[in-house]
Amino acid sequence: MTVKRLILMVLTLVAIAIASFSLFDSWRQPQFQSRLELYQTNIALQATQWEPPKDDSGNLKPAREAILGDKPLEAATNQYQDVREAAETNLEKTKNQLAKLEPDPEFPTPSNASRELQQKQLQQSQNQQQKFIAELDLRLGILQAQQQQSQTAIKTWAKLPESNIDLKLKETAAVLTGLWSDSPRLLPNAQQLIQENLEGWFTSTALTQLYQLQQRQEALSTLEVAKQASAYQALVKLAVIATIPTLTALIGIGLLIFLIGQRLIKGKAALLAQNGDRLWTTPWGVETILQVLVVGFFLFGQLVVPILLSLLPISRPVDNVKIQAFYVLVSYLLLSSGALSVLYFSLKPFLPLESDWFRLNVLDKWFLWGLGGYCAALPIVVVVSLINQQLWQGQGGSNPLLQLALESQDTTALSIFFFTAAIAAPLFEEVLFRGFLLPSLTRYFSVWGAIFVSALLFAIAHLSLSEILPLSALGVVLGVVYTRSRNLLAPMLLHSLWNSGTLLSLFLLGSNK
Repeated sequence: MTVKRLILMVLTLVAIAIASFSLFDSWRQPQFQSRLELYQTNIALQATQWEPPKDDSGNLKPAREAILGDKPLEAATNQYQDVREAAETNLEKTKNQLAKLEPDPEFPTPSNASRELQQKQLQQSQNQQQKFIAELDLRLGILQAQQQQSQTAIKTWAKLPESNIDLKLKETAAVLTGLWSDSPRLLPNAQQLIQENLEGWFTSTALTQLYQLQQRQEALSTLEVAKQASAYQALVKLAVIATIPTLTALIGIGLLIFLIGQRLIKGKAALLAQNGDRLWTTPWGVETILQVLVVGFFLFGQLVVPILLSLLPISRPVDNVKIQAFYVLVSYLLLSSGALSVLYFSLKPFLPLESDWFRLNVLDKWFLWGLGGYCAALPIVVVVSLINQQLWQGQGGSNPLLQLALESQDTTALSIFFFTAAIAAPLFEEVLFRGFLLPSLTRYFSVWGAIFVSALLFAIAHLSLSEILPLSALGVVLGVVYTRSRNLLAPMLLHSLWNSGTLLSLFLLGSNK
């Protein structure tokens, strides 16, 4: 065994350890999907306040009911109760994990830095979960109050814990309790607390109750005008968020039925079978594959890039989304540059490569393959995501970029996020995972085997347990599109459309605050 091979083996074990630790750590983190669903629910609630113009002939009201459903308040209440139950379950798990880390007084042990760090992380997670539950209770109570369940709402607001949450949340709960009590009580700073700690439909509903009790007709009139404007905007956003993906998914289902049917009827002459058994000629072995993935991607991304970023003379405040977006972009460009450099020098001894390696043909049918792949991927990934949610029950972590994009309404930051996710990521990841990894694996697997293995590694590389199944499904579609089209532009387009659609939805959801 050569020294180089020995070093590569050690680095591979280190990369596996880092990836395993990151995946295990993500298991304790809440999924982003629950928050995303609540944002969409909040938009639906705000849209319920819209009233068609008096001169409307009845055309708009059925459309409103079709989008919002028959009982939007009841549906929203059920959604919030489900999320709260899941949050309570996760909080109990965190408390149990903390209890296991507490030292036994009868058998004291020396201080352990690793255990103390884990305790600190779990305590922070517990505090965040308690605050999240308190925020859910504020909103759930308002939903109950609006359904003539004032006593149930008051009990809900009384559940807020006495400690480990922001004092403002408890003060807001007291304000809401006063507003919906049988003998209403108006507390000081009620309007300010409502505006600071609630948003959207919940803010306008609480303010309406407050202004009615205060008999402020002018404030009510002004609020009603603002409600109608925001409700109409919410209805439009909801229509875009719901309609476009639904139509795309329906097209995708039809396309899948056509492709599978054609494959059964035409066999090897079908589109889905095109290049299906055609392997790449791979002149390098597993050592080169590991060198690119382990050194160029995992270790460079997990060790070298963080060290380089720490040397930048720029502070990274959590509340400055522009700087956060800038750091995300710089870290991704550093990772891409490092990984592609390792890829180039690893393959340099084997140059020139055959023409089907890293093929980019603008004159080919790559656009149809990419667009069709996007339509087909949508229903597949949606079904897998629904199954995945049942498996993980709201845990498993998520890509932190999604949360940043959702909560950012800064044009500069959103532009940077879009460039990172919709342009930089598809170019780099498709070159690495479809352009290099998938064809390299055909030396050891069939084309289908290489598609599945590369898709799994693509999903694991995102270091989030809850995303492994959905990203594997997306990776399989990307692999099928690439192996059939033999043009990297096709999966790049599919990947870009996927990320762009996600960012657009996040922007529309986040803009409803």
